[in-house]
Amino acid sequence: MKHKKYIVSSFILVVLLVLCYSFYDQEEITVKKEKEKEDIVYVERVDSVGLVILYPQFSTIDLVCDTMPSKEDASVILVAEAAYTGECIKQFKHSNISGDHVSRGVLYRGYKSRRNTGAFVYYNDAWKFCEQPYRNELDSAAHYGGAGFAQELIVKNSKLMDTPRKDGSKNCFRALCEHSSRLCIIESDSIITFGEFKNRLMNYGVANAIYLDMGAGWSYAWYRTPSSIIELKPHRHDYCTNWVTFYK
Repeated sequence: MKHKKYIVSSFILVVLLVLCYSFYDQEEITVKKEKEKEDIVYVERVDSVGLVILYPQFSTIDLVCDTMPSKEDASVILVAEAAYTGECIKQFKHSNISGDHVSRGVLYRGYKSRRNTGAFVYYNDAWKFCEQPYRNELDSAAHYGGAGFAQELIVKNSKLMDTPRKDGSKNCFRALCEHSSRLCIIESDSIITFGEFKNRLMNYGVANAIYLDMGAGWSYAWYRTPSSIIELKPHRHDYCTNWVTFYK
């Protein structure tokens, strides 16, 4: 009888030990998962020399046209308006985008603008900042299923370029840049002159930079963290037409 009680007690003890280990093991797994979630970085943010610098950890880039990428699409990590928009009209048409452009591997005709002194293209997992003439690069981006758009080229190979924009114009400025062989989106942390913005880009060591539309409402952009969406500038209207979009 005592032997039977001993066996029952031992069995209960073993069950309790298993349950305890399972509980602590599960708790450890939960803590580990939470820690891993905290360690995930979709977009690295750096605030330096009067600039806000966003480094997306991306796998691919596209120029999305017509409808802004949804925040519900978990694959999208950073979105910003790219080329200029011509008119404030409800109906979307590619001809209302400044300059020829490539979206999802298709080349579209945009309206001509003297402000487009350069272009940005992405295809075959590589990017290029292009001076005029850049049409061949847009054709290549379309041929290889990439993306591209035209804009004001600010910096090329670490040298400032002549731009249509006057140095004395004031705004909160933004550009798509290459810094230390990494792509990033950089904007001024306040309203400054364009000349000062260029100086800050050079002081930060930017190798290439092309302007991104920052008109009122067109300046709206957002990026993803593991737990939230961070918005840049207020959303004022629905007349935006195209967005440079980074995917994880």
